[in-house]
Amino acid sequence: MATADPYGPVHTAGNAVPPLDPDLAGALDDLAGIHAGIDLIRDGIRLLALDRHTTDTTQTLLAALAGSAGADVITAIAHLVARLANADHNPALRNLPLDTQKTTRLNGEHAAHHLLDTRLHQPASEASASITGT
Repeated sequence: MATADPYGPVHTAGNAVPPLDPDLAGALDDLAGIHAGIDLIRDGIRLLALDRHTTDTTQTLLAALAGSAGADVITAIAHLVARLANADHNPALRNLPLDTQKTTRLNGEHAAHHLLDTRLHQPASEASASITGT
């Protein structure tokens, strides 16, 4: 005979992971069909948003997504933006006029610079740290 859970039922309607909010759902919808890689990212974000997490995994996810400058998803995206905007790494840009190539590369580098700014990562880092009070 099973013993009663001293903490009460865990899987109740009040403990369910809520559906996506309209802002996140809309952002994911707006990215549909652009490229298979973006669709994989969308699927990953949806999974992360709707999956049940522990406080430990939540803390780790906050750091891995945006709270660990140099080793998080935002950092990887920053480097990808710079790579895609650089004709040396993206052959699709090589037929553009040289001035356009240079402008595109510079804008990609600026985007990466801003995305890599530690101030952008600080709030997620603090959210992660606040879970354990560190």
